[in-house]
Amino acid sequence: MHRPGARGTLRAMATSSGAQLLARMLKAEGVRHLFTLCGLHIAPIYAACVEEGIAIVDTRHEQAATHAADAYARLTRGVGVVAVTAGPGVTDALTGVANAYAASSPLLLLGGAAPTFNAGRGSLQEMEQVDLFTRITKWSDRIPAPDRVPTYLARAFRTMLSGRPGPVFLEVPWDVLSNGADDEEAKLPTGYRTRARVQSDPEFVSRAARLLERAERPAIIAGSSIWWDDAPEALAQLADRTGAPVYLNGAGRGSLPPEHPNFFTHTRKDALSEADVVVVAGTPLDFRLGYGAGFSPDAKIVQIDADASEIGRNRAVEVGLVGDSRSVLGQLSEALSRGRPGGAWLKHLRERETKKAEKQRAFEQSDQTPIHHFRLARELDEVARAAGDPMFVADGGNWVAIAAKVIRLQKPGRWLDPGPLGCLGVGAPFALAAKLLHPSRPIFVIQGDGSFGLNGMDFETAVRFDLPMVCVVGNDASWGQIRLPQLEFFGPEKSPATLLAPTRYDKVVEAFGGYGEHVEDPAKVRPALERALASGKVACVDVRLDPAAPAASGAQGYAI
Repeated sequence: MHRPGARGTLRAMATSSGAQLLARMLKAEGVRHLFTLCGLHIAPIYAACVEEGIAIVDTRHEQAATHAADAYARLTRGVGVVAVTAGPGVTDALTGVANAYAASSPLLLLGGAAPTFNAGRGSLQEMEQVDLFTRITKWSDRIPAPDRVPTYLARAFRTMLSGRPGPVFLEVPWDVLSNGADDEEAKLPTGYRTRARVQSDPEFVSRAARLLERAERPAIIAGSSIWWDDAPEALAQLADRTGAPVYLNGAGRGSLPPEHPNFFTHTRKDALSEADVVVVAGTPLDFRLGYGAGFSPDAKIVQIDADASEIGRNRAVEVGLVGDSRSVLGQLSEALSRGRPGGAWLKHLRERETKKAEKQRAFEQSDQTPIHHFRLARELDEVARAAGDPMFVADGGNWVAIAAKVIRLQKPGRWLDPGPLGCLGVGAPFALAAKLLHPSRPIFVIQGDGSFGLNGMDFETAVRFDLPMVCVVGNDASWGQIRLPQLEFFGPEKSPATLLAPTRYDKVVEAFGGYGEHVEDPAKVRPALERALASGKVACVDVRLDPAAPAASGAQGYAI
């Protein structure tokens, strides 16, 4: 009972909805864009993001939204966030999460769900979602209440970005997003993760350094962790000190410029089969390295990885160094008592490199029709370099594999491909994220005609958000990377499901409001690419390629 003379009444505590707390946590973590496809289950997230100034980018498929968030994480070396509605929205996103997991990308998937008080009653789009992601994420869980949103988000960020990065799935039911929590009881946490780098055991570093000092034919294979750990400078320093040739893959591409004396690309097989010591930095010994079988049987392997469980997989190692690439490469350089200039070993490889480049150049200059993949790749490389500081998104089979042999990257962070899962359909989604983050850079999508069909509708998203880019479709009217070996193994009568209609993909992009050209004459490739770039629109140059060219040039390859 209120007594006469009492000074006022109890003041109501300020509250915030679960969605508002979620958006504030995203903003505090530096997230500027959220990728999505709309659904009522997640509508509170949209409203809260608008309040916090987080841009909503809506795609035409949840898989595309997830791929875009994956690319956003890779390019920022931070967190990419995607929100999808319950049921089919979540299952549509599953493939994108699996791809991010294989590529060690810190992707946060927020999945809507019916109110908790209706759980088990047969709500619209109700299904078990958390268990779907337990094998393809670092953590999968449901946020139980609005006041727990900040702590769950903090754990998600910490989990995604610690050790080997990777995705997290959080289910966020409608009532958790809509109901309020007292601000005093749901404060945003700070200091919830560390950015400290991880150095390796000095004794093991010393052992690796002694191996390198005795090596006559050292080699370095460097992968995606060179980008994630911001280690290009440390990589170049070790290459200079050891005189080792450097071969790059994954997100490590561009970590050394083509002009660097230790940068090699055509002779990886030769170097690995002859090297006596090989440093494998931040790339697994998976199919891309022949599971380690292509190394000389007598080679001593020094493997560097943030994840100790990755070291020694498929091939025994002499020294395993656990830590981030920048720290460990720096430790190795400092531990070397003397430098080795490379001398005869580098000269030997450079001579082979030159011969192989000359052989490839003949295909790059081919005037044949249909157009040769290597000719298209050379024209694209020259147009892109003339444009300034280009970025490339790789989405396809043989056309992508051949372009990767030709494109000369001057800087790291300029090449995006699916990663080891080999997931097609990343083209338009990855390019969306790249252009949002780097609006002044020309973006080129190296697009297969088959892969175009998976998320090609999201070139409409690019048009809608005014994100100009150039999609270069290598059109051989087939799933070329599958069809060629299938023909070889089983013959044409037993090679169904590998042909496509000769579709004009430039017309598809034109229908979205973009710019398009179709090319069948090799002499007209470059002018068409230049016009597409100058259009300032989302553009597609559809180029008719020779289906047999990859096999004829020895560039066809498919690993299983």
